[in-house]
Amino acid sequence: MKKITSIIAIATSIAATDAVSAQSAQKGYQHNPRLNDAVGQAFTLVYEGAITENVKGKVNIHPVTYKLNGIDIAANVYTPANYDASKKPASWQERYPAIVVAHPNGGIKEQTAGLYAQRLAEAGYITIAADAAYQGASGGEPRHTDNPAYRTEDIHGMADFIMQYPGVDANRLGVLGICGGGGYTLKATQSDKRFKAVATLSMFNSGEVRRNGFQNSQLNSIQERLKLASDARAQEAAGGKIIYAGVASITDEEIAKTPTDLYREGYVYYYRTHAHPNSTFLYSMSSLLDLMTWDATTNMDLIEQPLLMIAGSKADTKYMTDEAFAKATHAKNKELFLIDGATHIQTYWKPEYVSQAVNKLVNFYQVNL
Repeated sequence: MKKITSIIAIATSIAATDAVSAQSAQKGYQHNPRLNDAVGQAFTLVYEGAITENVKGKVNIHPVTYKLNGIDIAANVYTPANYDASKKPASWQERYPAIVVAHPNGGIKEQTAGLYAQRLAEAGYITIAADAAYQGASGGEPRHTDNPAYRTEDIHGMADFIMQYPGVDANRLGVLGICGGGGYTLKATQSDKRFKAVATLSMFNSGEVRRNGFQNSQLNSIQERLKLASDARAQEAAGGKIIYAGVASITDEEIAKTPTDLYREGYVYYYRTHAHPNSTFLYSMSSLLDLMTWDATTNMDLIEQPLLMIAGSKADTKYMTDEAFAKATHAKNKELFLIDGATHIQTYWKPEYVSQAVNKLVNFYQVNL
């Protein structure tokens, strides 16, 4: 059996076309009965308690598309119970605060980003979760590009859209970034002061991990991996096939042998229990040219907004939250909140941990928006 190429190692097992990526994702799709049950539904949400139809007087979901730098962005807007788009607010008190939710690396709006967007809408916020450009149902070529500048721009773009949404109070805009979306949220909010309250959940510093390896496990191969990325860029420029890093599919045996909680539980989440055909661990090898020179924690002192960073006490990614939190020297009311007993991936789905995170987030946004 061919040994799996880990997303945290040098990727030598490569998907060369989008068709291969789609087929690999489809394998995971078959493992997820929740999604198989939802195939006939319009929203294809894969989290527990997801909306299956819009009911008057309850939280509703509204699929939308908009342009961002010429690319079609696919998003879901969640509106609170009894929201009426036709009703013109008489005053700012009748307008809704809004929350932008940025999804994890490899994730899409139908997974944990959608779960948190729905739960926050249940608490009275208008929320938006969008697929990153070049990923999910959004447009952009080459597929699965993971460029930090693009991911940061995605967050600015969600703000652009939701601030114009009927009933939104543009002066009360918050943001929640999950995993890689958390790192990009820190970067976006360093400059974008439209965001009045900044929160992250299980923050993942994509640049640090792609450069140094997870838990600094690849410090000795940085130059070698930069050469692979450079060669991949050259092949793309010459019109050759796109080279992908990451994991396209994985067996149960390989999952069981994965040593780190993040990746072992992540494979289960993304390729089994919460699989979706638009979600993949693949990213273009050439993306490493930008990822490996980027860091979420550079210029953290520019964040002056209230900051809440949430992580599981048992998360093997917690060191990244700790590093960023320490550098946020100018943030107002900053707080590090630990969910006792939770690992990184468990904060995506486990009901008791999700409820703790949501309750903390709601309190944070109520105070600061």
